[in-house]
Amino acid sequence: MLPIDIHTAQSIRLADELRLDAELQAVHAEITRMDPSGERFAAVLRNTIDQLLNGENTGRFAWESLYKTERTHAGTLVEINLQREFKFADGKAMDYQIAEIEVDCKYSQSFGGWMIPPEARGHLCLLVWANDQESRWSAGLFRVREEWLNQGSNRDAKLTIKAIHRDKIHWLWRNAELPENVLLHMDPFERDAVFAPQSGQQRLNELFRRVQKRRISRNVVRTVAQQKDYMKRVRGNGGSRSALRPEGILIMGDYDSHRAVAKKLGLPEPGEGEFVSVRVARAVARHAVGPQIELDGQNWAVADEDDPPEPAPLLPSHTKLV
Repeated sequence: MLPIDIHTAQSIRLADELRLDAELQAVHAEITRMDPSGERFAAVLRNTIDQLLNGENTGRFAWESLYKTERTHAGTLVEINLQREFKFADGKAMDYQIAEIEVDCKYSQSFGGWMIPPEARGHLCLLVWANDQESRWSAGLFRVREEWLNQGSNRDAKLTIKAIHRDKIHWLWRNAELPENVLLHMDPFERDAVFAPQSGQQRLNELFRRVQKRRISRNVVRTVAQQKDYMKRVRGNGGSRSALRPEGILIMGDYDSHRAVAKKLGLPEPGEGEFVSVRVARAVARHAVGPQIELDGQNWAVADEDDPPEPAPLLPSHTKLV
């Protein structure tokens, strides 16, 4: 066999680079095709963190409250839950096959802390980061190369990416917004007041009183109520919706009709499994510059501190989001 000259070797390397780059672009295109906005990806991360916190049974709402073993398990749960959501095929050598290309999945709660195993060398890695305190997350694709990794003494021979080579990560989403963990970001005094009552129903009433004009997720409701029938505790007929109505507080859920009310009042629209509460008042002249809505035959506006409490109107009949 004749030796390969330097120009031929360079051409082969260039062809390999183009092929590998094409694989990365194919995986990038497939993931963004399935989730153009990143909302599905963000929801998986939010739900995985909530799954680890297990608020219904533990009352926990902060990452720091997790045991070391639970934090270690986070990467596996992210990997599993992403596969369930996006139906990625099982990989032969790596975790997944995406666009028929082998892809490993690595999660870290600390940015840059992804641990790359020896068997991932030469393969693509889907690198995922989320931070509940910052309400931010990122996901990107990285071609693993020896020269781009730190040389460490990890007993599993897992290595991290050199900081100088993080620019080799092709971001799908960078510093995107993670659905808020309301309990984590509440004023501590207000949060203590929410958790003070012994009754789960009373705790939920305090939550909707004190956290207004913000999306409240189903998991927050579950964590505060710590009861199996937590969703029932929000609704009318004895739930927070009927308990707080005499105080002028509306609680809008994930119904088209409720979302329309929130939109007309200039509030965040509740998404799937979310609620938004607000105190309203009958509109008078000084409310004229702000948003209003007609309910029960009268105009209503978002109440301010000068508006005395008065019973809120009934919300429109439920039309579930499609």
